Amino acid sequence: MLKVKEVEKSYKKGGFLSKERQQIIRNVSFECGRGECLGIIGESGSGKSTLGRLLLGIEKPDHGNVLLEGKSILRRTERLGRISAVFQDYTSSINPFFTVEEAIMEPLTAQKQSQQEQRSKVDLLLDQVGLNPSYKGKYAHELSGGEAQRVCIARAISTAPKCMVLDEAISSLDVSVQVQVLGTLKELKELYKMSYIFITHDIQAAAYICDRIIIFRDGQIEETVPVQQLKHVRSDYAKKLLDSLITL
Repeated sequence: MLKVKEVEKSYKKGGFLSKERQQIIRNVSFECGRGECLGIIGESGSGKSTLGRLLLGIEKPDHGNVLLEGKSILRRTERLGRISAVFQDYTSSINPFFTVEEAIMEPLTAQKQSQQEQRSKVDLLLDQVGLNPSYKGKYAHELSGGEAQRVCIARAISTAPKCMVLDEAISSLDVSVQVQVLGTLKELKELYKMSYIFITHDIQAAAYICDRIIIFRDGQIEETVPVQQLKHVRSDYAKKLLDSLITL
């Protein structure tokens, strides 16, 4: 469903006139099946968030392709409404001048629905993420972290996307709220038959929600393993990484 083929990405290193480049993503290839949750785990600076931006079409790879149902994610018409994202920083993800209702309706404006249809859908989406209709008139600064992230999730699923990229989407939340949000995400995945790319450093969260996990190291795939076999990773790096994450 989502296919990554030999993707590479580098950035200029040094000043504006510098010709030196730093390689961030190195020849990465993998697939995420329909309805699958694929985890990407790596240390800080491993390149996993850069990979997330490439998957969303926010950035263009230097080499290779990201395909959603066989079509390039770089084509805006192909990704619009078909792939969405929830990021770590929920505080900057919602326009502070928008009410919750306006924030959720924002992706729906590109779809040919009446205002009444959109408002009815907002009620449904809020219910699906565990918020009642009284939140529609609130602004981001009036929400707790968990509530704000739930609004971001409601907005992300509003177009019923085929795939959602979750980039450290629960890491800024309190532990008790993380558990609640993970439960909501699991329910929504089944309800909408979505695929998830779950980028995280939280091995427990990944083990709870993911079907397979990619161990990411220095912009490359070190190992891919089904969740049930996490204890049996082969590479020394994967063993050390998982041990360190478990003890955090």
